[in-house]
Amino acid sequence: MADIDNKDQAEMDPADMEDVEEVEEEETVENSKSKARQLTEQLMQNPQILAALQGGLEGLNGSPSGYIESLPKVVKRRINALKNLQVKCAHIEAKFYEEVHELERKYAALYQPLFDKRSDIVKAAYEPKDEECEWKADEEEELTDEMKEKAKLEEEKKDEEKEDPKGIPEFWLTVFKNVDLLSDMLQEHDEPILKHLQDIKVKFSDPGQPMSFTLEFHFDTNDFFTNAMLTKTYQMRSEPDESDPFSFDGPEIMSCTGCTIDWTKGKNVTLKTIKKKQKHKGRGTVRTVTKTVPNDSFFNFFTPPEVPENGDLDEDSEAVLAADFEIGHFIRERIVPRAVLYFTGEAIEDDDDDYDEEGEEADDEEGEEEADEENDPDYDPKKDTASPAECKNQ
Repeated sequence: MADIDNKDQAEMDPADMEDVEEVEEEETVENSKSKARQLTEQLMQNPQILAALQGGLEGLNGSPSGYIESLPKVVKRRINALKNLQVKCAHIEAKFYEEVHELERKYAALYQPLFDKRSDIVKAAYEPKDEECEWKADEEEELTDEMKEKAKLEEEKKDEEKEDPKGIPEFWLTVFKNVDLLSDMLQEHDEPILKHLQDIKVKFSDPGQPMSFTLEFHFDTNDFFTNAMLTKTYQMRSEPDESDPFSFDGPEIMSCTGCTIDWTKGKNVTLKTIKKKQKHKGRGTVRTVTKTVPNDSFFNFFTPPEVPENGDLDEDSEAVLAADFEIGHFIRERIVPRAVLYFTGEAIEDDDDDYDEEGEEADDEEGEEEADEENDPDYDPKKDTASPAECKNQ
């Protein structure tokens, strides 16, 4: 058989032999590439190698090129002059935001009569006239007159079968339930209380006073506490930090203060009573001890952690405050001005439209990456814990 192969090979045209060699060489290169790909895939599946690569890449991102250090001293002097100009720009920007705050205060006064009327409708202090209630929904445009009349009769029939409710029941509670940021704070035992919430108002600091805003939660008389209003005030810094002026990016929430809730006895939902059994070491007797401990509740929102004068906070307090600032800013900027749209869900749909498919894909990839990390026996979640950024308000 070997002789036949040799004979066939000898009888082949030299040009054919060159083609065979080239094919064999191409196959060898292809095999090498395939092995390289397999090796790369194996390496990239190793979390330790991935972490090392990531650390190396992060070190490259944003690293100085060394160009500035190489410049002559006379050029560096001019760069310092540019930096001083930039600091002056930051102070002018601060003045700009102060005037923006004045405009916010001015237009808040124009909005307020409309918000007051909204509150009166919600709590049944005012019944809107027929012309105020006319609203043409998109789906009604294609309806015939006959279908509209039929729908109207059905609505009237339903209204006759039900008791006439006052105002708009559970308006603010529904808003809270519809917004993820707020519903995450909401507990079942909070809901009966929030049914008595009649309005949320925003009050800005007076002219000449340090920049701040206060959220006022107005409640109807209820069995849970005697306060007619609960407040939360957010203090802001509106000027550049002298130690780091280039970080200025508009007014920034620096701290917040809540209020004391005068709970009716036995109705404080921010506390719960637990019973623990204790065994005496010597006698072996068992006793039951009752303890009062903190309880999850939306109303913890009114007792935020205090910020020390030096500004140093532990990680837990810093995380709580960062979330608190975000919630306060969101209530002021979105919830109060557009409450009815969050009640109906229309504003939530608008918020969802802000995210494109690319962002969703990124989230999915991030989720898969987190899942891979959790499945990795060497993964330490504590190493990934980062202090959340402070909420900035413009």
